[in-house]
Amino acid sequence: MKSLFLLPLLLFTASLVWGEAAKSRKATAQFLQDISVTIKAQGGYSRSEGSGVLITRKMGDESVTFVWTCAHVVDNLRQVRSVVNEKGASVKVVEFNDAQIVKELVESGRRVGEIKMDAKVIKYSDFEHGQDLALLMVRAKDYGKSTARFHLNKEDQIIPIGTRLFHVGSLLGQMGANSMTTGIISQVGRVEDKVEFDQTTVTAFPGSSGGGVYLEDGTYVGMIARGAGEGFNLMVPIRRMTTWAKDNNIMWDLDSKL
Repeated sequence: MKSLFLLPLLLFTASLVWGEAAKSRKATAQFLQDISVTIKAQGGYSRSEGSGVLITRKMGDESVTFVWTCAHVVDNLRQVRSVVNEKGASVKVVEFNDAQIVKELVESGRRVGEIKMDAKVIKYSDFEHGQDLALLMVRAKDYGKSTARFHLNKEDQIIPIGTRLFHVGSLLGQMGANSMTTGIISQVGRVEDKVEFDQTTVTAFPGSSGGGVYLEDGTYVGMIARGAGEGFNLMVPIRRMTTWAKDNNIMWDLDSKL
């Protein structure tokens, strides 16, 4: 007789667990939509579209929003000119035009509009001879409310092979803005051009560069930078981003406690 009562109880418990898991996945998906943007860079006759991730920090009474992305997404905004310094020597000055940040507004899975804002490049590491990382600052104050959560635990910054991941980015540009794909960590520590990447199977295409890669709970663990499409893509691991942030005194942009 006990088994007759046990089966409904098991079904009820399984239903509760499934319902909570579904609710958690929905909340994570919405969170990743909220922090993901398209980046448009127009430089002369050159135009590119990539992805970025929002970070919001409180500065006094205002909220200031920053965007992590790949350097090659905004490279065509870079201009180099020569000036004469106070000693009479000619030196090169690197300047950037503003990028345009496009935030898709999504409610209950439906696109309901978009917001466009200008952003200036405040940190940049060349993609050919550097780290291929860039940090932008949105010029409008109180623009973003959501902020990415970064995986900063020193003891386990290397994500084990086989770990399930999400990627959200602008696959093929704004046409594919906020596309969400899944995959795993397929290898750790790939070295290309003397810099380290982790390999992942999350689906990514041109336009995904700069987009975040996340654990299933929405924690940011890397940035898509290079790849070959569906099954072989390389991401900048959070441990390399952390090193670059420390070297450039911008660790506050990863760690909200600083």
